[in-house]
Amino acid sequence: MNFSKILTYWYSEFKRDFPWRNTKEPYFIWLSEIIMQQTQTKQGLPYYEAFVTKFPTVFGLAKAQESEVLKLWQGLGYYSRARNLHFTAKYVVDELNGVFPNQYKDLIKLKGIGDYTASAIASICYNEPTAVVDGNVYRVLSRYFGISTPINSSEGIKEFKALATSLIDKDNPGDYNQAIMEFGATQCKPQNPDCNVCPLISNCVAFNKNLVKELPVKLKKTKVSTKYFNFLVFISADGKTLFEKRTSKGIWQNLYQFPLLETKSPLTIDTFKNHPYIKEYLKGSSFKYSLYNDMDVIHKLSHQHLHTKFWIVEIEKLPKAGIPFDNLTAHPTSILISNFIDEFDFSAY
Repeated sequence: MNFSKILTYWYSEFKRDFPWRNTKEPYFIWLSEIIMQQTQTKQGLPYYEAFVTKFPTVFGLAKAQESEVLKLWQGLGYYSRARNLHFTAKYVVDELNGVFPNQYKDLIKLKGIGDYTASAIASICYNEPTAVVDGNVYRVLSRYFGISTPINSSEGIKEFKALATSLIDKDNPGDYNQAIMEFGATQCKPQNPDCNVCPLISNCVAFNKNLVKELPVKLKKTKVSTKYFNFLVFISADGKTLFEKRTSKGIWQNLYQFPLLETKSPLTIDTFKNHPYIKEYLKGSSFKYSLYNDMDVIHKLSHQHLHTKFWIVEIEKLPKAGIPFDNLTAHPTSILISNFIDEFDFSAY
């Protein structure tokens, strides 16, 4: 048996049973691939099931409000995926009569669909021999063939794509693509792979040269920046607070949050009250404030770490229109804000 045949046979014996593996309907394959990007399957599965339940067709997703989509996505992170998902659903319905393109070259033109997702849909749904390359595939190929080219370099991306393309089973590309991804996820794992029961062990360069822990090679990430976020949690006498839609571009675009003061360094009790932003924001108002969390809540993103404080501001009248406390959970928000809302006892005020 050759490389692709071994993996396809292994997949037929050991694949996990997921709902999107029982269909070739492009809507469901697309949905699963977008949700599972940068997400562990056990975390993404409930989201997939929730989306399929609420939006069983691309027409339903296209008709939804963006806020509905973001609310359903809440906690999954990388919110641009949700916005792109909604945009593409509307495009497929409005411009393509609800029918997904059936070729890689057309799929990749859709917003939010890159090489990997286009290859997955084209091969699984339409039997087009287009090779997928994700983290799992990089790991399997780099170890088996002993390739030390960094997987996140431009040279590495081209090299691994070309190799993956040369290996694909042209008679059964969909199963092969799923097989190599599944193999990387459950057998050739990042840590402690099950080499002793691996069907590829005899020809695996990494195993035979004791390089399993060294491969794949990845260039060091860019420096992670630190930011200091101060959220103002207003508590008015009539039981309302301020909750604002974040309109600026970024990962939390169109999500809701408490008024935010971003600073270059941590604020103390004294520097908070005397900060020019606070003085201007609450000019002429009588208020009492306190710090909810003495220790910063550190929210880690791929490119930045947010050191967050929540300031409770008790005030007679809000400086602008607010919403009742019990309406907070109806709005889509980040997991950082959602966790605070779940934890904080608004009923005490």
